[in-house]
Amino acid sequence: MRTSLSRIVAPIALCLLLSGCAQTGAPLPPSLELPKPPSDLRALRKGNHVTLSWSEPTQTTDHQSVRYLGPTLICRSAESEMTVCGNQVAIEPPPSTAPQVPPKSQSRPIPLPEAYRDTLPASVLSPDPDPEITYAVEVLNRNSRGLGLSNRVHVPAIVTMPAPGDLGAAVTGNGVLLTWTGSGEPPVRPGVEHLYRIYRRTESSSTENTTRQTSSKKEKDTIAGEIPVGEAGAARFLDPIEWEKTYQYWITAVTVIHRPDSEVQVEGDDSPVIRVVAHDIFPPSVPAGLQAAYSGEGQKPFIDLIWAPVASADLAGYNIYRREANSAEAKPAKLNAELVKAPSYRDADVTSGKTYIYSVSGVDVRGNESARSDEASEPVP
Repeated sequence: MRTSLSRIVAPIALCLLLSGCAQTGAPLPPSLELPKPPSDLRALRKGNHVTLSWSEPTQTTDHQSVRYLGPTLICRSAESEMTVCGNQVAIEPPPSTAPQVPPKSQSRPIPLPEAYRDTLPASVLSPDPDPEITYAVEVLNRNSRGLGLSNRVHVPAIVTMPAPGDLGAAVTGNGVLLTWTGSGEPPVRPGVEHLYRIYRRTESSSTENTTRQTSSKKEKDTIAGEIPVGEAGAARFLDPIEWEKTYQYWITAVTVIHRPDSEVQVEGDDSPVIRVVAHDIFPPSVPAGLQAAYSGEGQKPFIDLIWAPVASADLAGYNIYRREANSAEAKPAKLNAELVKAPSYRDADVTSGKTYIYSVSGVDVRGNESARSDEASEPVP
């Protein structure tokens, strides 16, 4: 009897120690590892190119972390309601890197950015502002199975204008003067306008490259200005700048679509980039209105000079020149040792019986000196 009992108790005790002897519920099916469709697809059109960007899925449909990803379908349609990826413009290969392992402070993997650049064929473009092109992506698993499309994004299908091909630049005393030949306004369509957008970039002082990718320290692109396209022919734009810097300029034609609830802008391709070194060799304006007046009754004689102030923003001061009438020394001599800051000057080094002839010039902060003003003469009794 004891032997029979021990034979029964021993297996029971062993079963309690082993987790495999008891199981609750139905067994879980194997994961299909279907990645969740991206929900952050974005599209940016420039000219006939559309750049798509999205985040790589990190979760499967059964709330597991993605271990493997398959190819990605790039889908494009002329229909606004895209339900399936009927027109695959490209199949992107699986990512070359595995999903990143999350740090301890995070519970989910870090999504990696993905991008694709699509070239629009002429067959999908339209002169009208209403048609749009729809994009979506579908990320598959390693067995080339997917759950469906990402969010849909739309870009206008309107034809864009070409950029000027003859952009030129000249440095003037008032800034950089850009010139080009405009192609003229396209046929008028309701709700559509066209303009030229002028871009400017300031090169880093360490930059030697003359392309738009100037250096590892990439400077920000700035819109210097915009002007309507207007009629065909010569066009120009003056950009006030800071001196002693190097700039890059390019132009793009922009198509603006006005809709009842929004405004959509589509940039065309960029013109070639031109590089401008803004070195200031331009003097201030010539001083005007110079007057000379003698004073000296009962005191040491002197001659006061006054003139209209020069309005140049970079003016540093004035130089005063004098010569004597009927003197063998015809060349004017500079009277001031340092620049005169105010538009006035008193000459106390005068002698009775002589006539003095004066002129004034303006000097900017970089030492550029203007021509001399009209002369003013004054006798000393």
